[in-house]
Amino acid sequence: MTPSRSSALDGGTLRRFSFLAPLVLMVLALELVGKGKHWSLPAGVIVQGTLIGGLTALLAVGVALVYRANRIINFAQGDLGAFPATLAVLLMVTGIGLPYPIAFVTGLAAAIVLGALVEWLIIRRFFRAPRLVLTVATIGVSQILAGSSLLLPRGFGRAVTSGKFDPPFHMKVTVGGFIFRANDVIALAAVPLVLLGLALFLSRSNVGIAIRGSAERADRAAMLGIPVQRLQTVVWMVASALAFVTMFLRAGVVGLPIGQVLGPAVLLRALAAVVIGRMDHLPRITAAAIGLGIIEQGVVYNSSRDTYIAPVLFVVILVALLLERRRRGVRVDEQATSTWQAAREVRPIPREMIGLPEIKLLRYGSLAVIVGAIVTLPMWLPESRINLASAITIYAIVGVSLVVLTGWAGQVSLGQMAFVAVGAAVGGALTEKAHWDLGFALIVGGLVGAAVAVLIGLPSLRARGLALAVTSLSFALATSQYLLDPSIFHWLPDPIMDRPKILGSISVTSETSYFFLCLTMLAFALVAARSLRRSRTGRVLIAMRENEKAAEAFGINATRTKLLGFAISGFIAAMAGVLYVHQQQGLVAASFDPAVSLQIFAMVVIGGLGSLPGAILGAIYIYGVQWFLPQQWEFLASGIGLLLVLLLLPGGLGAAIADARDGLLRFIARRRQLIVPSLLADRRVEEEFAPVPATADTMPRADDQAAAEVGAE
Repeated sequence: MTPSRSSALDGGTLRRFSFLAPLVLMVLALELVGKGKHWSLPAGVIVQGTLIGGLTALLAVGVALVYRANRIINFAQGDLGAFPATLAVLLMVTGIGLPYPIAFVTGLAAAIVLGALVEWLIIRRFFRAPRLVLTVATIGVSQILAGSSLLLPRGFGRAVTSGKFDPPFHMKVTVGGFIFRANDVIALAAVPLVLLGLALFLSRSNVGIAIRGSAERADRAAMLGIPVQRLQTVVWMVASALAFVTMFLRAGVVGLPIGQVLGPAVLLRALAAVVIGRMDHLPRITAAAIGLGIIEQGVVYNSSRDTYIAPVLFVVILVALLLERRRRGVRVDEQATSTWQAAREVRPIPREMIGLPEIKLLRYGSLAVIVGAIVTLPMWLPESRINLASAITIYAIVGVSLVVLTGWAGQVSLGQMAFVAVGAAVGGALTEKAHWDLGFALIVGGLVGAAVAVLIGLPSLRARGLALAVTSLSFALATSQYLLDPSIFHWLPDPIMDRPKILGSISVTSETSYFFLCLTMLAFALVAARSLRRSRTGRVLIAMRENEKAAEAFGINATRTKLLGFAISGFIAAMAGVLYVHQQQGLVAASFDPAVSLQIFAMVVIGGLGSLPGAILGAIYIYGVQWFLPQQWEFLASGIGLLLVLLLLPGGLGAAIADARDGLLRFIARRRQLIVPSLLADRRVEEEFAPVPATADTMPRADDQAAAEVGAE
């Protein structure tokens, strides 16, 4: 039976407007939840939510465009707009006093140039790099732009704290008791116009059509003669312009924090919309952003608090991931989830050389120097610096947890400080409220952190790509703004608390004694992680990271293996949180801000994601810079350092030290005329050395390679 024309038309109409489903579902969910609590959703709240959500949509569409072009999540999207928006606002509110239209055009031009420079100077250098490496590079770009935004007001010679400015004209519109002024009306009118212009550009212009085509397969488009890199420059210029329009209009509505870091909260709302829109469906992303804006304003209107926004955002992301259907036949998504090739494994010292006297001298001598320097640290540092050394040691433990999860298991977590916060809250409450021993608090806090890490990671496994990065970052925001609020959760430890004894008799009240406790726990974390890497579980994690499908073909359960990685990483991070809350002698939510999680991730990348010693080196670099440099220079140093490591030392500082060690081993091997295949595999050893008799000491045995694989860090 042939369907009627009206039914076919209705089906086509439904499919055409299916992108509005996230908006409708979120508004209905808000209405249903609010019925039992006598909430209301007046017209003014809907308009206000549409305004805020529309601005978020512009930012989210920019993130989606970059994702379609480069298959990465651009964590610098907000700062790409904040820097030129700060420039435009300063041109208006300082002594220069440019008119609104001229300042807007100037800022827009600066944003377009900035987008082109970022793509040409930085992004293009990673054109053939794994997508995860490029994603981390955008974190470095974000830090550089944040530091530049902090330095920008100095060039105008006038202290400016509020980024809100007067509109070009004055008007007032009242909707449902809400007053909307000229800046609000301009934003409400500009958002649909910008989105319409972008849609026409992508669908009607030759450049837009080429961008859409090259987004599917950049290599195939390049073979057809399409200038892919030039198109990607255009994409970054458009994304930067969208970010500027967002931040400039937002400055007129709610203000722009001049002299302050933008933070990831604004970007997280855009990322939530992108996740709901499946990363590349622009109409659905726009509808989701508007729906999130209405939910946000509805929650604030009915509760008179913005504390609940972060957990609601986190729940929305989780629900979207749980409802996500894996699309079949989409090869680009699988390419976007390439393994972390920069997590290079450090080779052990070859067995042929491990017994040599000079090798023993180098191994034990360098170990003695490092241990001696650390143990004698309290003798030549003041008490305040010992406190900072304890904090660096704790951050190094967090770095170890991230090496396990991201470097070995291949799961990108950008909210690791949330698990640290869970351990800090549980451990602090156990010692302060229940008067437990610190040793038991470390164990219980670690177990709770492991359980929470598994619960957070489970929904992310349903969606491929960087879903865990967005989920963990939103969980970090929900933790710092909601779960650590003592007015909501009264069992949380106080901001000021004493340090209890450990094992019932050992006092750690002094900074020196607590430093040695942190040092002991760092040694425990390193030994445990090293043992894990040498075990079958560690080899399975590496196999899953390198080729998940091949590992599954050998009977490995991918979900169970990844959840095990989450649990181990969460335990180590939460244990570090128990140490941290007692090192700080109080629980302060600002210490676990999502921006700190991004710093932790940058720290581990600088040190080397596959290197345990690199986690320590990264902690020393990042937090040494943080505590000895002003804030604006801190962001510049960490961002530039991150980009330089990714460009010059893809394996991180740990891999650079390993390369230096291998060079020294090659020198010793030449002097002793030893043939070491693991060191000289890329050389024609027959031409460099005379043949030596094969003996039991010099001939490589079949089990040498297996021992090297088991001993790889």
